[in-house]
Amino acid sequence: MRWRLSIGETLLLIALVSILVLTLLWAWFVWNTGENLMDKHGWIALGLGTFFSLLIGCGLMALMFFSSRTGHDEAADPFRDRDKPHR
Repeated sequence: MRWRLSIGETLLLIALVSILVLTLLWAWFVWNTGENLMDKHGWIALGLGTFFSLLIGCGLMALMFFSSRTGHDEAADPFRDRDKPHR
């Protein structure tokens, strides 16, 4: 299978890769300056914030899939006509 990219797709890919490389270089530079050292309270706050953000995000995604599978989304729109296709 051959992949053929148009000029626009190639330019977009180059732009996105260059943004990624610049972001990684900036992050490496900031990490290695050594001016901003975190104490143990900062690491605890970072860990707890990451954990609870992931917990809330995963919980909301699970609720979204659960409501989609059980038909709760269909009941939320009582005024839509089911016989006519939605435009």
